[in-house]
Amino acid sequence: MNTNKQSPPLWQQLQAVATVLRDIRCGVSGTVALAHVTQDLRPGAQALVFHVLRSLGRAEALRQLLARRAPPALADALLCSVLALTWHDQEAPYEVFTLVNQAVEAAKRNPATQPQAGFINACLRRFLRERDTLVAQTEKNPVALWNHPKWWIERLQKDWPNHWQAILAANNRQAPMSLRINARRSDVPHYLRTLQAAGLNAVAAGDWGVTLEQARPVSELPGFADGVVSVQDGAAQLAAPLLLAGLTSVRQLRVLDACAAPGGKTAHLLELADCQVTALDLDPARCQRIHQTLQRLGLQAQVLAADAADPATWWDGQLFDAILLDAPCSASGIVRRHPDVRWLRRDSDIAQLAQIQARLLKAMWPLLRPGGRLLYATCSVFRAEGEDQIQTFLAHNTEAVLRPSSGHLMPFNGVIGEAVPDNLACDHDGFYYALLEKRAA
Repeated sequence: MNTNKQSPPLWQQLQAVATVLRDIRCGVSGTVALAHVTQDLRPGAQALVFHVLRSLGRAEALRQLLARRAPPALADALLCSVLALTWHDQEAPYEVFTLVNQAVEAAKRNPATQPQAGFINACLRRFLRERDTLVAQTEKNPVALWNHPKWWIERLQKDWPNHWQAILAANNRQAPMSLRINARRSDVPHYLRTLQAAGLNAVAAGDWGVTLEQARPVSELPGFADGVVSVQDGAAQLAAPLLLAGLTSVRQLRVLDACAAPGGKTAHLLELADCQVTALDLDPARCQRIHQTLQRLGLQAQVLAADAADPATWWDGQLFDAILLDAPCSASGIVRRHPDVRWLRRDSDIAQLAQIQARLLKAMWPLLRPGGRLLYATCSVFRAEGEDQIQTFLAHNTEAVLRPSSGHLMPFNGVIGEAVPDNLACDHDGFYYALLEKRAA
């Protein structure tokens, strides 16, 4: 008797992909939209959705050439999904004729798209006949070429006139899986040997990180369940050592992680130093994730569901030696891992987020003792959320001193010029770090 469970048919996966894309277009995050997909469909659907989102600008430009007037939302999502999957023959996850046939089958089998099945079939058959000509017509469209919204491209061109193409190209590549070694349990050389013994190839990435040659479920990672390693991008691994540098000699070091969920940076602080950490997050459900992270690693911190911008509701009046402010931001630096972000954000969001960041900086600064340090961090490549934000803060706070820190890190390998001299020599996400010290009286 054969007990192997067969994969769901491709037409069912395409139905799920279309539903997820429709929801993202309505403002639902990809994580939430994928959570509504049944478990048997989710792995295949997620891989296809990520592929679609990385080619959505091209797909929408092609659909406009095939049909100036968009069909109903779900049918349009299905059509654009298949165009995204088939426009580049060599990168298609399945044979293009199979994708087209299964897309028509998906349309026919869903009452919501069945009336448009013939239209979808006609558009896709024409696309197969005229693909080279149609793709060539989209080459002069920057949204099609770079698969980012126009405002996003223009903002990067302004912020990084010499590097914007490389940033966009990096965003369209899949991010590697990076791990952080728990300094209390192991080190990089030892864990690399452990991985090799398990048949997993990896390379060292920084003082506490390794990057896997191929992503694996955490259940397959040696020592993950026992707290030996955590999943964390290489750029994110800089936060804890940057903040703690020069402070580890302080007795009973008091540290605040002001926007802590899901707890990766909180845990890294505790792995590197014996300190008292208070971890805040506004959402009680996200605080539960901090608890789970710390429990797996065998670490302890005071976790509070509270608004960091309103210290009067939670602060005990004792000054902190160090504060980590990983502020809410556009997430423009982690598009490789969350390709839906570029299609969810609006240009107006950046100014609103910058206001939130400024308010948090203003609220956190009085909580820091003279001589203490505050690390401002965002997973953003936009200057408004990084360098511009800090320069404005320094102009209004004369007791603040900017210490050597990474500044803007871009989501691709190597140093990209004087503006970001400390870009890591390994594959990592986009981040911004500014280490501020409060002058002693």
